[in-house]
Amino acid sequence: MNILITGGAGFIGSHLVDLHMEKGDRVIVLDNLSTGSLSNIEHHTDHPDFTFYEASMEDWAELDDVVSAVDLVYHMAAVVGVKHVLESPTNVIGGNITATEHLMEALAKCNSTASVIIASSSEVYGFNEEMLFSETDDLVLPSTDRLRWCYAFTKLADEILGFSYYHQYGLKTIIVRLFNTVGARQRARYGMVLPHFIAQASSGDPITIYGDGKQTRSFCDVRDTSRMLYTLIQKERAYGQIVNVGADREISINELAQLVKQRANSNSEIKYMDYEEAYGMNFRDIVHRRPDLGRLHDLTGCTSELSLEDTIDFLLNISKGQ
Repeated sequence: MNILITGGAGFIGSHLVDLHMEKGDRVIVLDNLSTGSLSNIEHHTDHPDFTFYEASMEDWAELDDVVSAVDLVYHMAAVVGVKHVLESPTNVIGGNITATEHLMEALAKCNSTASVIIASSSEVYGFNEEMLFSETDDLVLPSTDRLRWCYAFTKLADEILGFSYYHQYGLKTIIVRLFNTVGARQRARYGMVLPHFIAQASSGDPITIYGDGKQTRSFCDVRDTSRMLYTLIQKERAYGQIVNVGADREISINELAQLVKQRANSNSEIKYMDYEEAYGMNFRDIVHRRPDLGRLHDLTGCTSELSLEDTIDFLLNISKGQ
């Protein structure tokens, strides 16, 4: 099969590249390297079935020709990370909404029969007070003048674009809402909590928690996430649906910090920083974030296989050069 992975040099995208290359597929990667890295895919660059384009979807000249010949599309390209979003909100709009529109328009123009996954985010649930987030829940988002939520609003726009092209042009679109994917190749500098904690614990620096640490998240290893996406994109019943993708174990950030410290056998102290100090603005975080995975399991039979401890140990070994 011919596979297009936008954002394929990034965190999740590069793991999808690995998976499809192992399956013997022909893989095409589009990435502007704004947050991705060639180091994530360099082990494939000499393979005859691998092609890399360094470009942005908004002005990629080869877009029409490439999409006309692909069987599967994973649209993973996006501007990600709270820090990145706060620093460059206008880039988020182009990197997320405009890119998605150009991709879907190109697929529609060639009457594509490719299956398409559009990566959305659990951020779109906003301040929903349900303890378990379901795909059918109402979304509770704040005023649009809060730039911290720029990413969530653009991901909602991506979802609407996906459904519009599904209904109007029959594109085989699946929307996935990803819940806190973690693992190798994720970078701390964009505000991702686990690589941040791993780096601090490994170096003996204080493990810094933003807020009071009582906020909870459900973390899923990227190796599980990529396997779930690979399985899902091949299910016809998933077309035209939103699907939560993640793991259902819920853990507070306080507990996560303690767990990383313990697994690292670290002497790092744990300290707290106000959101205002961390992000320089009036900041409000989501208190709880845990996915209802019933639809994912019904469609694919997939569940997470790697525990959070497995992921932490794996990342600690990488940090030690093992």
